[in-house]
Amino acid sequence: MIARRSLLQSLALGGLALAPAGALLLRPQPAFAANDQELVDKARVSVGHFTTDSNYTDMRRQLSRAKGVFVLPQLIKGSFIIGGEGGSGLLLARHGTGWSQPSIYTLAAGSIGLQIGCEVSEVMLLLMSDRAVEAILRNEFKLGADASVAAGPVGIGIEASTTSNLGADILSYSRTKGLAVGVSLEGAVITARHSRNEAYYGRSAHPRDILYNNAVSNGGTDGLRNALSSAELR
Repeated sequence: MIARRSLLQSLALGGLALAPAGALLLRPQPAFAANDQELVDKARVSVGHFTTDSNYTDMRRQLSRAKGVFVLPQLIKGSFIIGGEGGSGLLLARHGTGWSQPSIYTLAAGSIGLQIGCEVSEVMLLLMSDRAVEAILRNEFKLGADASVAAGPVGIGIEASTTSNLGADILSYSRTKGLAVGVSLEGAVITARHSRNEAYYGRSAHPRDILYNNAVSNGGTDGLRNALSSAELR
């Protein structure tokens, strides 16, 4: 009886000791939020790269017409995603003359077709229609299936009219190490990361509420939003 009582007491104490640890696992982790602030900062830097690169003048014109934008500061090709590529990015929607708070998403693809043989490190997807933004606001979105996507042409001297007649819902632009790159993201899947949004903003909010209902905010996004506004050529 004494041994049994001791065992029960030990289990009870163990449960009490484990409870705070379990609670911590369920709670948004500060380190997680810090990592995503780094993602926001890297996205701001990427926008700056596109802005200062003369090969992307056309992209900047198209950005001024876009309903939304997805910024992927680093698209990684490697075996850690089986047979494919991926990375984390930020979705923003246009708010009048400015941009919304960003929602965190990940992009993964079984195969990304490069038009030239080099690795892509930075990608910007311009969402040219409300349909494209609405499609990505679902929990999982497939490029090419849920909305049409085309590789936006790059190069010095390209006129805005080059891409204005493509009729695509989404235009993709990419660059690596200062080199302009054409890329097809057909078939890539973009998925909302709800837990990361909650950690970053300090409360749960659906991507639609983040983009359109001003449900949450984080001052750490100001640099990225201002960079996008500055990047536009009207």
